[in-house]
Amino acid sequence: MVQVKVYGNRSAWRSRRDELSDAVHAALVGAWRIPEDKRFHRFCWLDDGDLVAPRSDAYLIVEIDCFEGRTREAKRELIRAMYDDVAPGLGLAADDLELVIRESPRENWGIRGMSGDELKLGYRVEV
Repeated sequence: MVQVKVYGNRSAWRSRRDELSDAVHAALVGAWRIPEDKRFHRFCWLDDGDLVAPRSDAYLIVEIDCFEGRTREAKRELIRAMYDDVAPGLGLAADDLELVIRESPRENWGIRGMSGDELKLGYRVEV
């Protein structure tokens, strides 16, 4: 399971939501081999001035919550994809993108009426 939360300035990103979602999802599909139809994205658009950081107005914070189990190399592969593909594809400087990967045990998730460790996934988490 992978869920994505994106924080950014509404004025810079609201109209580009689909483009941003497609770019981040492509990175996840490529790096972690999640199925194409497993897209769970939330966009938290902030009013100008509500995202305080010494960066440009295009600054984005991407948080990825996921089941634990991905290797260190898989995490590095996703990070590389975000900075080598996603950021340039969106016209972002490396300083204007920050990524946080948060893993938690499957038993900490509740999905479709059961604990995450009871789910039968159609893909591997251990990549």
